[in-house]
Formats: sequence, structure tokens, C-alpha cells
Amino acid sequence: MGFFLETLLGGLMAGMLYSLVALGFVLIFKASGVFNFAQGAMVLFAALAMARFAEWIPQWTGIDNKILANVVAFAIAAVIMFVVAWIIERLVLRHLVNQEGATLLMATLGITYFLDGLGQTIFGSDIYKIDIGMPKEPIMALEGMFQGGILINKEDLIAALIAAILVALLTLFFQKTSTGRALRAVADDHQAAQSIGIPLNRIWVIVWCVAGIVALVAGMIWGSKLGVQFSLTTVALRALPVVILGGLTSVPGAIVGGLIIGVGEKLSEVYLGPYVGGGIEIWFAYVLALVFLLFRPQGLFGEKIIDRV
Repeated sequence: MGFFLETLLGGLMAGMLYSLVALGFVLIFKASGVFNFAQGAMVLFAALAMARFAEWIPQWTGIDNKILANVVAFAIAAVIMFVVAWIIERLVLRHLVNQEGATLLMATLGITYFLDGLGQTIFGSDIYKIDIGMPKEPIMALEGMFQGGILINKEDLIAALIAAILVALLTLFFQKTSTGRALRAVADDHQAAQSIGIPLNRIWVIVWCVAGIVALVAGMIWGSKLGVQFSLTTVALRALPVVILGGLTSVPGAIVGGLIIGVGEKLSEVYLGPYVGGGIEIWFAYVLALVFLLFRPQGLFGEKIIDRV
């Protein structure tokens, strides 16, 4: 039982990180109808910005306090993501309003390669480290309840808590603020939102800025765990099954879908892997997403679209 709970907790913590990346997809799609294939590149670009500025700031200012340097680097990276979001809306999305979905998808693919190249040009292409002080050593818990206790990775636990706090703040933002209500109105009906005076362009900039902050937090956490390298763009591919499972238009779906995927990967690898030679964790999420596409394409919490002819 103790080993099962250990595996379950590991899956839940990994699932929260998947949910964090999936939120970027959901937020942008809800507000603009754009499937943002560039979310992975945004995660990488934000992580590169924070890693490099955390390295440069002590050299430029003489600041020896690592925590202060990280806070300043995070703030600078956040401003950079705001600027990137504004440029994307101003130069790309504004000129593609009411275009076909395939056109918008190709535009986000172009943004992906542009951000990859720009990040490499400005920040370099080496593997960089983000050290935000998260402890690496594991801890033993519930030793009195289970023989040997449960091994918990402190870094994964803190990362999951950061992701959960961000999700809670986003939920409050959408539910309790006038801007959040405007975002939900735009998500429900663009034309109706425009008819009552909600400016779509401003809303899209806000959504891309929020998605940029989500990408920055995700990049900071994944960069702390794995190092900032260009393979971080594949994190977005790991989040695609989460979006399919939870629903492309549902914020709660992104959270629940991430938890299901994270737990499913860990449990299937541990309990089914020995019978099939291992490697289930790599493809489990995609097989589950394929099943949902066949039988419930809108996902668990997505809206079912009915076209009347």
C-alpha cells in the first residue's frame, strides 16, 4: 500500500506540472479560438530569459543575494513575455481575425520557430541552470503508518504546490475580476462580447500575457528540474494529451486531465511495464488521448459542438 501511495503521489505531482503547460493552450483557445502551437516555445523562451538574467544580474549589479537576483530575473522575464505577447497580437493575430483555423495554426507554428531562433540568438544554445533554491533531496513520510514510509521528492512537491497556487490565482482572476469576466464573455461569444463594448484586441493581448506568465512559471519549474535546454519545447507535446483529455475549452479540464495523465503514466509504468518490457510512460498519454478522440472528442469537460444544417 505504501509503494502504491508513493507512486500515486508522484503521478499527481507530475500531473500538476503537465496541467500548468496545458493551461497555456486552454487560455488562448478560449479567448481567441487559436490553438497555440507555440506554447512550448514560449516555455523555452521564458526559461532562457530567466536563466540568463539570473546569471547576468549579479555580474552587472554586484548583487550577491541569489534570491534577490532570481526575483529580479523573474520580473524582467515577465516583462519580456508581456512584450512578446503584445508583439504577437499586434503583428500577427490582429491581421488574421476571422481566418480559417488552419491559417491560425500555421501562424502559431511560425511563431514557434521564430521564438526558438530568437531565443538561441539572444540567450545562446547551451544548457543553462535555474537555481531557485528548491531542495533536491527526498524525504520520508508516514513512517508510522506504512513499513519503510513513503518517499517523497521535495522538489516535485514544491513544484506541484507552486503550480496549484498559480491555478488557484487564475481561477480567482477569471471568476472575481471584471477583466476575467470579460475574458469569459469573449470565450462564450466573440460577437456578443463586441456588441456590449468589450475590445477583442485588448482581451487577446491580456490572454497572451497571462499565457506568457504561465509559460514563465512552467519554464522556471521544468528548467529547475531538467535544466534549460531546447528539449523543453517538447514539454508542450506532453501537454497535448492533457488538453485532449480535459477539453480544449476548460480550465478545470486542464487540471483534471493533467492529474489523470500524470497518475496514469506512473501507475502503468510501475504495474504494467514489467509485462510489456517497459516504456509505457512514454506513450500511455497518447494512447489515452486517441481513445478519447474516438469516443469523446470534446474531452471530459469540453463543450459539445452541434452544427445545425
